[in-house]
Amino acid sequence: MSEDIKHCFVIPVYNHPHYLESLVQHLNQFLLPIIMINDGSEQECTNLLREIASKNNLVELVEHEINQGKGQAVITGIFKAKELGYSHALQLDSDGQHDWNDIQKFIDASIANPQAMIIGNPVYDASVPKLRLYGRYATHIWVWINSLSFEIKDSMCGFRIYPVQSTVKVLEKATFQLRMSFDIEILVRLKWDNVPFVNVPTQVIYPENGISHFNALRDNIGLTKAHSKLFAGMLVRLPKLIYQKIKSAE
Repeated sequence: MSEDIKHCFVIPVYNHPHYLESLVQHLNQFLLPIIMINDGSEQECTNLLREIASKNNLVELVEHEINQGKGQAVITGIFKAKELGYSHALQLDSDGQHDWNDIQKFIDASIANPQAMIIGNPVYDASVPKLRLYGRYATHIWVWINSLSFEIKDSMCGFRIYPVQSTVKVLEKATFQLRMSFDIEILVRLKWDNVPFVNVPTQVIYPENGISHFNALRDNIGLTKAHSKLFAGMLVRLPKLIYQKIKSAE
């Protein structure tokens, strides 16, 4: 691995205690730093996170006093990765949906494409709620429109690797919604900055004791606002985006 490529894990956590210990145990084999963000969890989950951090030298625990949303938890983790000198941040959700066996596949894709944003392209089994699945397709269409590209296959999968420098550059010049719509908005804005994307197929499940913090009313309103803002931003950037597409096709 190049000395300039230094990966770490970024794990946002909000009241997801069921898989934390087994997740960290699995991550230990990679001998990479694990930045866990406690986004104002209740006491049971907070205590578990603190216990894990106290026993594991690889774990760096950052805590929000109150819940600020998944987007802010990820932002906190990325800035912490930058502060600690890491070039790439591999985000995993803590709810047990992601296939941890694919972690090395994501890291390999990142090493082979160090400038790229590596994103999971979910392969679902029968456990996926159909309404959630159909809703994702609607979001995909808006993302393709707002990015003027089909390069982002799935913008909602939380299994991804951020190139830290490029991501911080985008984070510092834009204002984001800090809950579920962040996952979408950051990818579109990275695409506007001409960051390349690599899509990695990965199995996604909805476990029986999984906990979802998706609020149908609040988060769908947030997604609608995000798509509207991105559409307006796309129109403003349209000449630049078209020029980028022409240059990339040459």
